[in-house]
Amino acid sequence: MSKKSSKFIQLEWECPGCDARNPGPEENCLSCGAPQPENVEFVAPAKRKVVTDEKSLKRAKAGADIYCAFCETRNPATQEACIQCGAELAEGKRRKAGGEVRQRKAEKMIACPSCTTENASSNHTCLECGAPLMGENVTTAREMPKSTAADQAKNKLDAKKKNKWIVALVIAAILCCIAGAIFFFSPSESIKGTVDDVYWQTSIPLQEEREVDYSNERGSPPSDAYDISCHTESEEVCTERTVDQGNGFAEVVQDCETQSDEYCSYSVMEWQTIESFTLDGHDHAPEYASPSLSSGQRLGSEDVNYSITFSSDSGMLDYSVDSLDEFRQYQIGSNWTLNMNRLGGIVSVER
Repeated sequence: MSKKSSKFIQLEWECPGCDARNPGPEENCLSCGAPQPENVEFVAPAKRKVVTDEKSLKRAKAGADIYCAFCETRNPATQEACIQCGAELAEGKRRKAGGEVRQRKAEKMIACPSCTTENASSNHTCLECGAPLMGENVTTAREMPKSTAADQAKNKLDAKKKNKWIVALVIAAILCCIAGAIFFFSPSESIKGTVDDVYWQTSIPLQEEREVDYSNERGSPPSDAYDISCHTESEEVCTERTVDQGNGFAEVVQDCETQSDEYCSYSVMEWQTIESFTLDGHDHAPEYASPSLSSGQRLGSEDVNYSITFSSDSGMLDYSVDSLDEFRQYQIGSNWTLNMNRLGGIVSVER
């Protein structure tokens, strides 16, 4: 498996103090000024911003940022001395990196009033210039009311109730469908019927071995195939993942492997139906045709259908059975009780 780096994207992080979203490289919240926590989670925004400028690309490729061992200031990986206190960074702690980044779901986008950059409607400040976003249904971080533990508990309870209602509605719909099927197809009334006619039809196929050609079939040909011609087709299959660089950026990596499949064209002799012979009658003694066979021919599987016609106050009604023994019970002129469904069909028959 080969690894291909296709591009770098800028991540974002959410301030734990005011919930504002900020560009990954920002060390302080653009809304409230709070420092980016050491254990903050970087997330890929719904609308990815590919890094193209040279300065950002250099930082993205440099690797995980380093926290100074003395003042805990966050430093780019390219720094040798802390930008805050000047201490050597050899003993510093690098940010966690290498994990796959979570992807935000697509959101409604609004344009920043200052720089026109598109931002998710849930953002409080622009990811490009840091200006407050005053779009529809969006407030600045300082104006957002803080939810209490009671509010959060109430929201969870409301969500559970909503989910229960959805499950209940789905179950109710399924039960309604089942009830409807039972209502229409279960016996609703019984009427008297007299056997007016019986009918059978038999069928038997005549088969012959004939050459069948197959073209570009995937996989190996059967053992009895001939005139075989095979070739291999290969294609590169890639899966994409977003790898955290530990510096506010992520590398979009493609893991690729070559998959090969064999495709063959060949001929094979197979039994093919060349004709079907049918017989029918209005008695209780069904028969099958007996065609003469030539060399390389055979008879296929027999098939038979049995049906009975009843005369009733509702008119002529047809009923099918599966076995010859049952078919022979329906003698012409015999009387039966017909159990009907609401669609006018016979569900079952009784003496």
